[in-house]
This record gives sequence, structure tokens and C-alpha cells, in this order.
Amino acid sequence: MHQHFISGVPWRNERDLRTLVENRTTYTLHDCELNIFETHQKAEAVNLCFGDLVLTAMLKGKKVMHLFDKPGFDYLPGESVIVPPNEVMKIDFPEAKMDNPTQCIALSISKEMIENTFNLLNERLPNKELTNEWGLDLSYFHLINTKDLSEIINRFIRIGVIERSKEKDLIASFALKELLIRLTQTQAREMLEKSYKQMAASNRLAFVADYIKNNIRENFNLEQLSGKACMSKAHFSRTFKAELGLSPMEYILKERLKLARQYLQMGDYQVQEVCFMSGFNNITYFIRAFKNEFGVTPKVFQVG
Repeated sequence: MHQHFISGVPWRNERDLRTLVENRTTYTLHDCELNIFETHQKAEAVNLCFGDLVLTAMLKGKKVMHLFDKPGFDYLPGESVIVPPNEVMKIDFPEAKMDNPTQCIALSISKEMIENTFNLLNERLPNKELTNEWGLDLSYFHLINTKDLSEIINRFIRIGVIERSKEKDLIASFALKELLIRLTQTQAREMLEKSYKQMAASNRLAFVADYIKNNIRENFNLEQLSGKACMSKAHFSRTFKAELGLSPMEYILKERLKLARQYLQMGDYQVQEVCFMSGFNNITYFIRAFKNEFGVTPKVFQVG
């Protein structure tokens, strides 16, 4: 999966550092608190805990995160971790030093804000296909950021750090709602990725995802896909986009690009061959789409 990075926030001036481990800068808003943590030296077993649910996103460097009494996992830029209220994060900083610090944000979100947002979604957009209702699923707590999720986290950081207007809290509360929606969509895509095969027999969106993956070289159209889901075209498109954050055609493009990347990594195929094997029928379009998604052309990726 391609990682989308958060663009980062200003570093603390060296003279302002009160501590070299998890030096904290806090921006308090109405329904949340944005914390920026910087660490400038190696450390182990640093504990951190919040009373509210927290979305953390890694900006620079590397941490090893221990959660839910499980073995630690590497936590890198381009990733986010959702932590429930009062859960202790135990963090190691294996590589941090003055010229290679780590930087991370932790956004704690009030229980009321989370409940109000998901109540509103369950009221306005009931009858979900992938899960029973809108909400966060904490079994998918370690996420690779999607483009949408990165963009809204970036925007939120800008609001917290830079925005100075009277309406700052209101702007932040709209952004928070979007952030919660993007989080559920990112989780839904992760869930689909991990369990579409098991879910295909009982779930319409999983059935369509399975069909797309198994027939990736076909020319798909909405008519045919909505037919597979036994839904009208409009209902299928709307549902797919709302729950996964992508239109069906955007999803197909991402699947093809993911497959193309795998073929290129094998190193046995020419770019032209990979283009057609992944379901593209226009080499120029393929090269442009690949570069847009992964930041380099297929040729450079293959050589790289």
C-alpha cells in the first residue's frame, strides 16, 4: 500500500526543549487537544496515556509501540494508530538522536464529539453494508494512511497550529467530523483487504471486491458491478463511496496499480507487459497513474 505522509509541523527551537524525550507542545481546542511530541535521544518504555480516544500519526523518525499488552510493532511515518481512552502506550525510541529526532502528533478527541458524529451518520446514512453501523473498530488500530486521511490530518494540524481566528473552534469541529469519517473509511478498506474472501458469500461489497480482484483485466462498468451487488447503479455508487471513501472506479484503479507494483517488484517483466497484465490498456495512462500514486514512474520504480 502506498503511504501518504503528513507534511509535518515546525520543530521546537533547541532552547525551548524542556525535555529530550517526548517534549510536548499542546494546542487546546473545543472538542479535542492536539499534542506534538518530539524526541531527541534514544529511550525505552516511555509511557503515555490519555483520558480520551487518541488518533496518533507519525511524522518523522521511528518508534516501537507496545499496546494492549501485545508485542511491540514498528511505527513509521505514513502510518496512524488509534488508541482507546485510558490505554497505556509504551513507547521505545530506538534511533532518536539530536540530528535524527522523532516527531509525532496525538490528537485526543472528546467522547461527546465521537458519539455525536457517529449518531449523526447512523441517522443520515443507515443501512451500512460492511459493518452494522458507523463507528470505529479498535481491532483495526494500526493503519496505513490513505490520501484522504493524510489530507484531513494535515488540515487539522494547520488549524491547530496556525489558525488564529475567532471561528477556529468551529472550523476544527467540522474538520474533526471529517477526520472521523475518513478514519472509518480507512478502517473499512483495511477490513475489506483482510477479509473480502471470507465475507464475499454474505456481503455485497465484499462480493464485488472479490469479483474485481479475480477479474482485474476485464473492462468493468458500473452497470455490471451494481448488478453483481444486486443494487441500483446510484445506490451502489453512493454506498461504495460512503463506506470506503473511494468510487468503484477509483477502487479498481488502486487495485490495478497495486498489482502493477507487485509485478514490477518481481523484476521479470517489461513495463509494457506489466501495463496489460494489470488491466490497463493504455501505456501513457498507466505511467501517469502509477507516478501519481507512487511518486515515481514504473521504470524508475523497477530499477530503484
